[in-house]
Amino acid sequence: MIQRTSKEHVLKILKKNQNNWKILDIGCNLAAVEYAQTAADIEDFSKFYQEKNKEFILIKNKTLPFKDNEFDFVYASHVIEHIDDVSFFISELKRISKQGYIELPSVLEDNLVLSKNSSEDHKWMFKFDDVEKILLVEKKKELIEPFITHGVLFETLRKNFRSSLVLELHWENEINYEFRNFTVEAKKSYFYLIIKKYLSHFIRRNKIISLLILIILILLILFF
Repeated sequence: MIQRTSKEHVLKILKKNQNNWKILDIGCNLAAVEYAQTAADIEDFSKFYQEKNKEFILIKNKTLPFKDNEFDFVYASHVIEHIDDVSFFISELKRISKQGYIELPSVLEDNLVLSKNSSEDHKWMFKFDDVEKILLVEKKKELIEPFITHGVLFETLRKNFRSSLVLELHWENEINYEFRNFTVEAKKSYFYLIIKKYLSHFIRRNKIISLLILIILILLILFF
């Protein structure tokens, strides 16, 4: 079964069981969860994790280099959206462990963030159906022109709007998922239209300030 959870709750569970469980962080880059004894990625970070006293395993093929049920818990944060063969990767997660944590960008975050990682490297979008308890998977599409940088995302938005921007899921024994077109056809929003709407709203709410700005601009044009 797969269901919603929170990263905070999962970290508490891992902290409590770190001495009894064998924990893997897969696709970790340089940010493996602290309670994982083993880290794995398609890039070689072995020297980095050697200093962190963690075992590092380099992933070279689609088939993960681990035995069946080798781990008690697999932590996969912002990984699946990059994977070409989602079905095979999910089957591999279930093969090497009986439970784990999956974190994914919501459709909203995936469309807001202005970065090569989001716009080019992400291959899939995700939505969780709380009624059927199933992860919905759809090919990545751009529904809105991205305009938020990673800096703004992590420093401001995720701190206060994490539940709207991130899917936090715990699975046990089974990862229920389905490829389904869940997005709705709608007119795409562009950055310049967003700015235009914002400026119009700002001018209406701040008439005096807007008038002063206009006067300053006129003076700059006339004298410079």
